[in-house]
Amino acid sequence: MTSVAHPLAPGWLSVPVDANDLAPAVWPSSASRDQRGVVSIGGVPATDLAAQFGTPLYVVDEEHVRSRARETLAAFSSQFERIGTRAKVYYAGKAFLSTAVAGWVSDEGLGVDVCSGGELAVALAGGVDAARIGMHGNNKSVEEIERAVAAGVGTIVIDSEIEIDRVADAASRSGKIQAVRLRVNSGVHAHTHDFLATAHEDQKFGFPLERAEAAVRTIRSHASLMFLGLHCHIGSQIFGADGFAESAARLLSLHATLLEDGPVPELNLGGGFGIAYTTADDPTPIAELAASIADIVATECARLDIALPVVAFEPGRSIVGGAGVTLYTVGTIKDVDVTLPGDESGATALRRYVSVDGGMSDNARPALYGADYSVRIASRASAADTALVRIAGKHCESGDIVVYADYLPGDVAPGDLLAVPATGAYCWALASNYNIVGRPPVVAVANGEARLLIRGETEHDLLARDTGVASDEPGAS
Repeated sequence: MTSVAHPLAPGWLSVPVDANDLAPAVWPSSASRDQRGVVSIGGVPATDLAAQFGTPLYVVDEEHVRSRARETLAAFSSQFERIGTRAKVYYAGKAFLSTAVAGWVSDEGLGVDVCSGGELAVALAGGVDAARIGMHGNNKSVEEIERAVAAGVGTIVIDSEIEIDRVADAASRSGKIQAVRLRVNSGVHAHTHDFLATAHEDQKFGFPLERAEAAVRTIRSHASLMFLGLHCHIGSQIFGADGFAESAARLLSLHATLLEDGPVPELNLGGGFGIAYTTADDPTPIAELAASIADIVATECARLDIALPVVAFEPGRSIVGGAGVTLYTVGTIKDVDVTLPGDESGATALRRYVSVDGGMSDNARPALYGADYSVRIASRASAADTALVRIAGKHCESGDIVVYADYLPGDVAPGDLLAVPATGAYCWALASNYNIVGRPPVVAVANGEARLLIRGETEHDLLARDTGVASDEPGAS
């Protein structure tokens, strides 16, 4: 295979020695190629999955999810026990939630973090103990709050002044004392895309630090509420512990002040731990993150002369993101002559557009955030010279791109099965019906077997919601 970089390739993208290789950092731990060159995940060939379930298809490696959940809980538990306290880990359901996934992470000892009535319903239907559920949201409806209180959720995160009274009223009417956290903005901005940053001041979530004391006094004035502690989320796809260090220092200073008027047993530092989407990404190992954050908390508590709180975390992407692979079938291929950026001579190079049968309806992240992904041919191996490709979707949008840039064997052809790894988080969760396209099915693989987690939508499903179409279903008119 050729090793010369394409002039249109981004600087971070290296020419692979072998465009058939599956980089371990990017792919599920079970991913491999068999003797035929076919990619297998969880012991199931991608070609078999496509034949049985069609494409596009979300594939989730169950053992990868479970092992990441175990690893994360073990890392934080051991590091915080080392400094003399405990850690709690909640799985952030917004990354991807189904009843099966809720059951997997619960089995492995994690709680579940939800941020809507629908996510709460899925977590409960998946068998999660309500006492191990935390509920978020900047605009929780009264009905959602009442449902959460009635279900017995362990914590509700207060995001605005009006929610204090709403949660207190719901708890009082139910005859319960509801544990709550207060979400605050630490002013720390994780170095990610602006749309992913959630802890700088001009945004919809939480309370500014200077207003938190008054909010906690109001919470403590309600007999039906129990204040657990502060909560903060500094962003997503974060590498390194620096942002957590600064955020923890600011939160613990406020935490110490709040201790003067009552107990503050916990501190929730959120999640946002990053994963590798491409070989250029270098996420911090979870054990290293846990050790660094534990040291930060211990140092700050000693400096402030306060007891160590129980510290909670809410990872989602780092548990499920790397477990997912999306399969597509190639439809059309075209080469486009592109003028080289910054070349005054007008020199051009060919960009190869490989169009697949999915796109922004099953992965909105490239369009939303400019997110980068990797791609490989899954149905065969090839010794052809590499070609720079852009994987395009089928939707009527010029921005409908699945993979902006990667190298594939140059003989990629219509009918080939492509696999895009690291799609376990925020792909199905953000999926849409744009262009009246049904959302793909989700399949779990483990030990050489595949089972359907969420069925795909058919045109019949989509038409069934259209009131202009005759229906035999009860209640239709």
